[in-house]
Amino acid sequence: MKISLCMIVKNEEDTLERCLSSVSDIMDEIIIVDTGSTDKTKEIAAKLTEHVLDFTWIDDFAAARNFAFSHASMGYIMWLDADDLLLPEDRQKMLQLKQSLDPSVDAVSMEYHCDFDEHDNTTLNVRRIRIVKRVKNAKWHGAVHEDLSVDGKIFDSEIAVTHKQNHKNTDRNLKIYENRLLQGKEFTVQDIFHYASELHHHKKYKKAIEFYLKFLEDENNTEENKIFVCIRLADCYCQLNDKEKELALTFKTFQYDIPRPESCCRLGYYFLQKNELNKAVYWYKQAIEVPMPENSWAIVSGVSRTWLPHMQLGLCYYQLGRYDLSYQHNKIALSYRPKDKGILNNINLLEELLKQGQD
Repeated sequence: MKISLCMIVKNEEDTLERCLSSVSDIMDEIIIVDTGSTDKTKEIAAKLTEHVLDFTWIDDFAAARNFAFSHASMGYIMWLDADDLLLPEDRQKMLQLKQSLDPSVDAVSMEYHCDFDEHDNTTLNVRRIRIVKRVKNAKWHGAVHEDLSVDGKIFDSEIAVTHKQNHKNTDRNLKIYENRLLQGKEFTVQDIFHYASELHHHKKYKKAIEFYLKFLEDENNTEENKIFVCIRLADCYCQLNDKEKELALTFKTFQYDIPRPESCCRLGYYFLQKNELNKAVYWYKQAIEVPMPENSWAIVSGVSRTWLPHMQLGLCYYQLGRYDLSYQHNKIALSYRPKDKGILNNINLLEELLKQGQD
């Protein structure tokens, strides 16, 4: 299995070498397409590959990626961003994949650990196509949050790509979408979803709701997409203090699959705010106990099935006077967030209360 790594970059001097160092000895060809760097990005790239190309930026990520793919010469093409990398255990899995991939496979998906908290816990995990067979001529679509169209036999690997973003959040993507709207460009279903997500991220909740609802109108939506967008809609309504619609969208996720931890935590918080503590406890416990989705393409929130429900159970049990249970759940929350001052303070307080109870 011979692989061309194709990347598009711009002003990535802080991350590019880290990315390439994690994969350069695994790849059989590396193609770097620069879209207008003004720093040392191209110099860094040139140390590891002779294939450093220029592409005039036209506010279209898919166009740049398709240009990069067009220069690949190996049997398979892999893509990464400059702030991605393979951790050591995933490097080993990648090496094994090169030796063992069934030649009939047309594309390989990998997990994408794309968001982390300050304690390095994965807070968002999605699955994306990472490798495609070159003769399939797969194309990218979408000016901003681009998607790779593939068909044929797909292998869902256990390899994870880790995203370590160094850049500050900007409104670049939002402006590109808004300019395209002004130009009368037609939005695909995926454009609508990604534009809604950008609006949501920039706290433009009312307009985000409008486009999330447009996305849900598409008859070809998967169950996973419906669940994810309903959760996003519930959050928008929460931010707008519309509790009735927040609750309705949270329960709507139950139509598509067993309750997801995000929905359970939202219901737990709803009842906690109403001081209905036993109901809050029930839903937070559900968030912990609900199994992982059977669908490997499900979007998984690490927060809602790890430290958050345990921390909230600690609060509920404290208010119920069950200091022993509160202590247990705070200790579990601490295992995920060992430097969290709030949790550490909770544990110190509870240790004093438990000690007093024994005296």
